[in-house]
Amino acid sequence: MQSVHGIDASVDRESVTAADVEANEVRCPDAAAAEKMTAAIADARRKGDSLGGVVACTARNVPPGLGEPVFDKLEADLARAMLSIPAAKGFAVGSGFEGTRLTGIEHNDPFVPDGRGGVTTAANRSGGVQGGITNGRPVTFDVAFKPTATISQAQATVDRSGNPVELKASGRHDPCVLPRAVPIVEAMACLVLADHWLRQQAVDVLPPVEG
Repeated sequence: MQSVHGIDASVDRESVTAADVEANEVRCPDAAAAEKMTAAIADARRKGDSLGGVVACTARNVPPGLGEPVFDKLEADLARAMLSIPAAKGFAVGSGFEGTRLTGIEHNDPFVPDGRGGVTTAANRSGGVQGGITNGRPVTFDVAFKPTATISQAQATVDRSGNPVELKASGRHDPCVLPRAVPIVEAMACLVLADHWLRQQAVDVLPPVEG
């Protein structure tokens, strides 16, 4: 996880391992932030409240060339998949909304030699996707999740007749869906990337169109 209720993890997202993510119950690779998140979630549970946050996802070793320039852009398909997850309310790829705080010269991400005979981008502000197509850098995006709607505190609502009533939910409800959302985000990302990889394989083996 990247953040819960304003508690932000501080890690190099392009070097985080699966073991780092699974090292604690909130699935945050920053141990200090994970401890604060755990305490905040426990406090929300005691108060009968809930918290939201952000899941950050990075897909490494994605080959360049996946996606389309207009319809079926890779980031558009990722957004559709992520926003189909229950409680998901926001999606940002690469620099996302933070990029709006930069000027064009600050945000532009020049191509540079990668030291292995190829090219790469200097900062990956595009999140590995340019013009809807992967450029070979890690694909990075964030998914925002709202606080769990069902809480144990009494809330105002209306009955079937439209009369104001008070609702107080009972039973077991997670005070924060973020830990459970992490593997779902991973699975959705894998499905989208696999779909685009298969599409590209089909295109690569098609015979040329005769004029």
